[in-house]
Amino acid sequence: MNLRPAPVWRIVLTVVLTAAAPFSHAQLAVLPQTTLQAGMHLIQAEVARTSEERETGLMFRRELSGNHGMLFVFEDDRPVCMWMKNTLIPLTVAFIDDHGTITNTADMQPQTLDSHCAVQNVRFALEMPIGWFAKRGIKPGFTLRGAPFGSTAAK
Repeated sequence: MNLRPAPVWRIVLTVVLTAAAPFSHAQLAVLPQTTLQAGMHLIQAEVARTSEERETGLMFRRELSGNHGMLFVFEDDRPVCMWMKNTLIPLTVAFIDDHGTITNTADMQPQTLDSHCAVQNVRFALEMPIGWFAKRGIKPGFTLRGAPFGSTAAK
């Protein structure tokens, strides 16, 4: 029987891979997608419906391109606040009521625990790359279209 200790490099590699597992899992999680319409702009949004999916959100992502975002869906209208724990990219969140109307937006800086809250009870929150809404002139009162809001988006 050979009781020689494992080489140091093997121990270090095991520790690194074990520690990185939650990060790679979060990055590789694939959520269902939906198409939303903001005027003439089409948004491809991943849909986070469960509390675990909403809690993870866009954590650990290194980029979010163009018209891609994440739609957070809540079971009912409620007070909603968002933060950026472990989120590496700056985002703008739009808080959205049951009919698809934006109530307010907030720019959020990476890796902070600052709360960004809806001004009223909402059912949805849509995170997009920072400045996405402002660059397109989309402000509170604007109504998005798409299946989650009971309307259809153009294809």
